Amino acid sequence: MKIAVAGGTGLIGTMVVAEARTRGHDVAVVARSTGVDLVAGTGVAEALAGTDVVIDVTNVSTLKADAATAFFSAVTRSLLEAEHAAGVTRHVALSIVGVDRAPHDYYAGKRAQELLVEKAPLDWTILRATQFHEFAPQMYAAAKAGPLHLAPRMRTQPIAAREVAARLVDLAEGPARGYVEIAGPREESLVDMVRRFARASGHRGWIPSIPLPGPLGRAQRDGTLLPGPDAERGSETFTAWLARTAPSAP
Repeated sequence: MKIAVAGGTGLIGTMVVAEARTRGHDVAVVARSTGVDLVAGTGVAEALAGTDVVIDVTNVSTLKADAATAFFSAVTRSLLEAEHAAGVTRHVALSIVGVDRAPHDYYAGKRAQELLVEKAPLDWTILRATQFHEFAPQMYAAAKAGPLHLAPRMRTQPIAAREVAARLVDLAEGPARGYVEIAGPREESLVDMVRRFARASGHRGWIPSIPLPGPLGRAQRDGTLLPGPDAERGSETFTAWLARTAPSAP
């Protein structure tokens, strides 16, 4: 089977590409670095020629609702139009648990993406995943006030990105499923995750916790973004992931 991975050069995209190739699939990487502009729609039709299924794991670095909505809407329309022209029969997209309950800021863009896929005239599956374990180092690097690292307060049930990547390929191989939720094996505190990653990396300074403002910040703190009881569960805990991946402290 030929699988096109939109956003195949990012964190989760590279894992999806590797997993699909390991299973023997013909994989096309659809990204700006391979000559495709998904926002403008240039090169998409050529990239999807002969494709059976598309896995969309595209992403944008913004917290603003307007920017996120513009990006995900443009990318999704480009993909769906090219898929229709190329005769692609199935579309698999990665989304986030809770975007329908808290469609704010960045999540507004993901919800816009979901609504476009729902209306598409082809078989589709949307995998809503919780935050990755990899979210902890991302927050450690990004949430700063000058030299001071910060830890945003959030209840989360994180999962290893490689488990999400494998599930995306499963869904590409199987029949359409509509919405599917997947989460990690246990609830964690993002504050604790960031601090543990920092310690494992050799950081010994103070890392204060902060509440993020606005409705999305409240949703992060009150459990709105936790998975439902019927969500699938990954197996690797944050503790196990940290032991496997964290750099050794100096």
